[in-house]
Amino acid sequence: MSELIETPEPGLNARVGAEMLGTFWLVFGGCGSAIFAGTVDRVGVAVAFGLTVLTGAYAFGHISGAHFNPAVTIGLAAAKRFTWKDVPSYVIAQVIGATLAGLVLLVVAKGQSGFTASGHMATNFYGDGGYSLWAVLLVEIVLTAIFLYVILGATARTAHVGFAGLAIGLCLTLIHLVAIPIDGTSVNPARSLGVAWFGGGHAMAQVWLFIVAPVIGAVIAGVTHAAIVGEAD
Repeated sequence: MSELIETPEPGLNARVGAEMLGTFWLVFGGCGSAIFAGTVDRVGVAVAFGLTVLTGAYAFGHISGAHFNPAVTIGLAAAKRFTWKDVPSYVIAQVIGATLAGLVLLVVAKGQSGFTASGHMATNFYGDGGYSLWAVLLVEIVLTAIFLYVILGATARTAHVGFAGLAIGLCLTLIHLVAIPIDGTSVNPARSLGVAWFGGGHAMAQVWLFIVAPVIGAVIAGVTHAAIVGEAD
């Protein structure tokens, strides 16, 4: 009689390593498409972010769950889909991965004569003749909440989880199509911090909003998802 052998769950070190690599790829591919494009192509950048999540989900999802985003990690914990004790490890790994990606992007970009980092590192923004702080705060909260609702629905026990990466990647693409003209699109504190470190004082002065708003949106989604859809997962 054959005995079923269960594959052990990946350890925390493996999971945070996967989160660091996945977040690096998200920031390098997504922000890199904006930094190196001769003319900023909203559709191209949106597709690039969607593809990084899609490919990263299938590459690392079986190891870490493919969060690649502190807001996602916190939102999943709020929804009781992830343990709170592992949240700090995931968030630190995500910020490190994003920062390393930002550093590599800066080094590559400086290979072009005359490049200046300030205003050219795909940083997020508000004001300065564009959309106001409150408009950007609202759109980041709403879009992050929608992103978490999609993630929670696509990864539920009763969902076709093999297609989760596709649904999540397409959702992030649409989010970028909406928000790039508004604030450059964050919905991810690690993505924002990863390039803000190198984008000058103005970027660092504004990055707080792109940390706070996505977390608020993620927590809202996390604590309301089951009540809205009538599903306890």
